[in-house]
Amino acid sequence: MNNDWLKDNTFHYSQFNNIDCLVDEKHKKKLSISLCLPTLNEEKTIAKEIVIMKSELMTRYPLLDEIVVIDSGSTDDTVRIAKSFDAKVHLADDILPNHEKYKGKGENLWKALYICEGDIIIYLDADIKNIHHRFAYGLLGPLLLDDRIKYTKAFYDRPIAIGKSKVRPTGGGRVTELVIRPMFSLFFPELTQILQPLSGEYAGYREIFERIPFPIGYGVETSMILDICEQWGMDVIAQVDLEKRVHRNQDTKALGRMSFVVMKTFLNRLEKLGIVEFKKDIFDQIVQYQLVKNELRPDVLKMAGVERPPICDLAEYRAKFGNCP
Repeated sequence: MNNDWLKDNTFHYSQFNNIDCLVDEKHKKKLSISLCLPTLNEEKTIAKEIVIMKSELMTRYPLLDEIVVIDSGSTDDTVRIAKSFDAKVHLADDILPNHEKYKGKGENLWKALYICEGDIIIYLDADIKNIHHRFAYGLLGPLLLDDRIKYTKAFYDRPIAIGKSKVRPTGGGRVTELVIRPMFSLFFPELTQILQPLSGEYAGYREIFERIPFPIGYGVETSMILDICEQWGMDVIAQVDLEKRVHRNQDTKALGRMSFVVMKTFLNRLEKLGIVEFKKDIFDQIVQYQLVKNELRPDVLKMAGVERPPICDLAEYRAKFGNCP
């Protein structure tokens, strides 16, 4: 495996903290930039994310042109709070209403392409407790300053929050290290150089996002990397060290469900790429068990397996943004 990619395409956010330079480059290239926050019950963190990004990267520096919230149907105050801070808020179910509705992170990201106006789109998870505007400008740096780069991915140390006040300094990124890194090592060893392939913070040019499919669930980050590498090669990808991201902890059972979706998405991609051929259909559900009144009962999650096509295939999208390149 050649490690040149790791050396040439890995950056630290501090290399791009001259935000005036980024603004100049944005204007020189006549680009617009959208920040998208996909949400589902994020009332505790959404206000801070919007306030910091708006104050630092819209008011102080005109780097972002819009902040867009795409909500999956929150039952808490996420939508009201986001609207109160003047973000552009859309319910996922209301976008492209002539198409069947689904729930999932990938669904939000895909529909955001129809709502966001930018030539560059930044996707940030909405549960970041230590949010800082470096999460946006760090990802934008390589896209604006290096013509090779079309897609950027964040990596960081991942302390995880335990309860209301305690933070454990290690233990984040468990699905990456236990699932996707072993799978990459087996089939795509060059992709092991991407340090956190499942991170929820990434950015790219519209011309990339509009030409790849989006699984509706948690497998979207895995498929995105594989599809970008398949179509354009690994050299269009860069990764940026954002140092630290603090987020809420998920229990082992939830991580098991996420791992199942990621693995199923990965195996589907292997088959689609002609790398493996399965002699029988792969099952589409994970069976876990819970103890209820001293009795073990199965808890079954079925993976929908729905994948949205490249959005440039949609007539509604082409009518709004023109034919894809």
